[in-house]
Amino acid sequence: VLAELFEKFVSHLSESRTDCYFSMESYKAMDADVKKENLSSLQQLGVEMTVRYGKYLNLLKEDAESELCFVLMNCEEFLKQQQRTVVSSLCCLQEHYAGYDWFASSIFLIMSGDRQKTLTFLQQFSCLLVSAFLWLPRLHLSMHLPVTTVEYGIHPVYFCSAHHVEMLLKAELPLVCSAFHMSGFTPSQICLQWITQCFWNYMDWSEICHYIAICIFLGPDYQIYMCVSVFRHLQQDILKHTEA
Repeated sequence: VLAELFEKFVSHLSESRTDCYFSMESYKAMDADVKKENLSSLQQLGVEMTVRYGKYLNLLKEDAESELCFVLMNCEEFLKQQQRTVVSSLCCLQEHYAGYDWFASSIFLIMSGDRQKTLTFLQQFSCLLVSAFLWLPRLHLSMHLPVTTVEYGIHPVYFCSAHHVEMLLKAELPLVCSAFHMSGFTPSQICLQWITQCFWNYMDWSEICHYIAICIFLGPDYQIYMCVSVFRHLQQDILKHTEA
């Protein structure tokens, strides 16, 4: 049901000029046989984890590994169309996105391992503003960002979402804010980890789906409220650890 709701909602928005923040690029999926070996060792590890989790949730079939590899390779090719060339020694500014694509993997699971549905959805989703915040590889070396922003290698999720979480924490949860300040660690670092991983390894699958759904249906600012609400939920544990 959620997959169908996502498809219809995003398809409807992508057909509206006022809702399309980025241009819609035409792209035809590669027909070539995509092997797991075509991916980096980090991506291969991510694929194994995703498939294992998907089978545990009874969402994926036996051939899921090759299907997910196909999705990830095509996502990379599709997003390359909107990237600029940057000469830098920073590992995060190389041609390939340095991390694993947790968002695309999440959508793959929501679509029960259907590679065509997943790619169609991601292609339509990429023209919406919320894609910049939920799908981190979306803005990797992106031509939609100023050159100086790209060259710094800092993702907008860090200086937009994570920054606003810290501002809200000061007002809403001053004790949590103080605890982080005393530890010498910033809430924005934790938030970036949560958001990059789509809350995998932190929340149950149903909660991960709710997070993605809330941000898509209600807007990217709900990513910030979600992080603040998690900090509120963890407040007693955070304060207890600070005392200890």
